[in-house]
Amino acid sequence: MADEQTLSQTAKPGGDTIFSKIVRKEIPAQILFEDEEILAFKDVNPAAPVHFLVIPKRGITGISAVEETDVMILGKMMYTAKKVAQEQGLTDGYRLVVNDGKHGCQSVYHIHIHVIGGKQLGWPPGTEKCEACL
Repeated sequence: MADEQTLSQTAKPGGDTIFSKIVRKEIPAQILFEDEEILAFKDVNPAAPVHFLVIPKRGITGISAVEETDVMILGKMMYTAKKVAQEQGLTDGYRLVVNDGKHGCQSVYHIHIHVIGGKQLGWPPGTEKCEACL
């Protein structure tokens, strides 16, 4: 399987994404939170002991495509990230990551927040793999 950096080089906005299929329940996911606008679920390739994604159910391709009308849903995504992080026991902190575009390593063009924690994270971001997750 190709890594995210490789996938991001050919990924393009548009079409039906894996996240859209998860929202429609066509692809199973370990859902941690769901309401009428937001979905949070575990990442299938975790970078840390706790790694989940927060997405809007409505498809917004990425942070570069955000409009002023999206401000409320973006705030709700951030609040949901905090709420689910607490529920997942991330009491010593965590990292939020939003990738955008090819150079930002975005491989799925449906805006999403990665919430990563459960261990001491390194700097710069993205330089470590989760040995316990392998």
